[in-house]
Order: sequence, then C-alpha cells, then structure tokens
Amino acid sequence: MSSPTGPASGLPVRMPRPRQPGRHRRPEPLAAPEGAPALVLAVPGTPAAATRSLAEEVVSIARSELPGLDARIGYLDGDDSEFPTLQAVLTHAAEERTARYEQAKAAGMDVKEPDGPVAVVVPLLAGPDSALLRRIRQAVMDSRIAADLTDVLGPHPLLAEALHVRLSEAGLARADRARLFAVTTAADGIILGAVGGEEAVQAAGITGMLLAARLAVPVMAAALDQDGSIASIADQLRSSGSQQLALAPYLIGPEIDPAVIEEAAREAGCSAAEPLGPYPAIGKLVLAKYTTALGIAPQQAQGAPVR
Repeated sequence: MSSPTGPASGLPVRMPRPRQPGRHRRPEPLAAPEGAPALVLAVPGTPAAATRSLAEEVVSIARSELPGLDARIGYLDGDDSEFPTLQAVLTHAAEERTARYEQAKAAGMDVKEPDGPVAVVVPLLAGPDSALLRRIRQAVMDSRIAADLTDVLGPHPLLAEALHVRLSEAGLARADRARLFAVTTAADGIILGAVGGEEAVQAAGITGMLLAARLAVPVMAAALDQDGSIASIADQLRSSGSQQLALAPYLIGPEIDPAVIEEAAREAGCSAAEPLGPYPAIGKLVLAKYTTALGIAPQQAQGAPVR
C-alpha cells in the first residue's frame, strides 16, 4: 500500500510518463466520436464464406485503427439471412440509433435527437466500376436511410505496396529490391488486371506507375472483364522487350470469379499473383474514406517500402 508521497513498502511506483513536448511528440490516439455514424462496408460479388472472412478481416483492421468504431458489412448480393444486404444493414443501423435515443430519453437523460447521416458506406473496390457503384448507390437510395457514399479505395500508393507484396509472395518480384536477392522467377513486365471497364483501367494505370517505380519494370493495365484485353497488353509488353510477364489482379477479390483471372493468365502465357485481399492497407484505406467523410483526421497512412 502506498501513500501520496511514495510507496509504504519501499517498492518503486510507476509514475505516468510526461507527454513529450515539441513537434516530434507522439500524436494522441484517435477514437471514434460518440454517436458517430456507422461504417458500412459495401461488399460486391456473390457472397461466400471466403468473402465474409475477407470482409470481416478488413473491418477488424479498421476497428483496430479507430477504437470505438461501429463497423458493419452489407453485401450487394446478400440474402438477408446468412449474408445481410446493404439495404438491410442500413435500415438496422437506423433502427438501432433511434432505439438508443429513445432509451436514453426514457431514462431521463438530456440527449440531443440524432441528426446527420446514419452511416458512411465505403465500397470494397480498388478502382471505379460504374455498374457496381450504380447498384450500391441504388441500394442506399432504396433503404431511405441518410447515408454518405464514399469513393472507391484507389488509386493510392498503399495499393501499389499491396500489389508489390502479392507479387513477391508469388515469387514474381523481389520483396525488397534494395537487397537485390536473386529471384529467378521475377517478372520483367507486369500486367495490372482491373475490373470495371476503361475507367477502371485508367485508374489502375495511376497505381501502376507507382508500382513500376517500386519494381523498376514496365507496368501496364488491362481489363480482366474484356475478352482479349490481358493478352493484348501481354503482346505489347513482349514487343517492347519484356519476356517474363506476371499478372497482378488490381482488385480486392469478391468482384470477379477467380477462374477469370486464371483464364486471363493462361491466355497471356504468364503467372498470376493473388488479389489484394485483406492486406492491412485495405483496412486502412477503408477507414481513411470513413474519417475523411466525417472530417476527422487520423495519422495519414503512407506507402512504405516492403521489407
């Protein structure tokens, strides 16, 4: 037992560390504001156990970055039983917010009636896909719930980092070019496979330039959902001198049947890396879209070299 002046038993007392002064001090940890809208992850594609696992991991990353975050998952093609639809998730979030307000009021608490958006909807898309975004927007409108819809996740340096990691995991790129480890299967030309038509290909090209700077090899984008597009870009890369190509899917995963990626790689005569999946940067970018919509500013995540 210790007194205000020190430990009665002679044991040391751990005192709180004083906050470091100056501009190099550590930032105060950020938490979700009380009563903040829910973050609703809008997941495209046919729901499956693997898709749910991916979405839950992305949401878990976002929660770990922002304590107190109310994060939920809505499926664009859900069934409202095992996989709740985006519309149902928004409706449920609104009902819960109203119920909390009414309970607090009934308990005699001085609470303000909730206003503003019930949720911020973040599409789980690396790049623009007008067809999918139109469906997400329609689901939000059909729910008749006040919700903000953010942009897609890319282009962004963190996506170039994630692509680099997936290529290195498949043995198609050095994990760290500075160390110059020999990777006999390393590609000397990369095809970024996007989904969503020409707009998606153009957006992927921006991230592709960042990836090219990381790998020091040419990178070109093509459409996975257009017949012959991947093979055509493969021919262009080979005609410019690249011989060992690799296909890097510029997508999270649920957007397209994995068989399409396999077939595109076969037609192009190259190996393929895995989609981006629940790479930590994906969760951070989802959270960044949410915090930007709310006007709160956590530490900006920066693309870092892969070690």
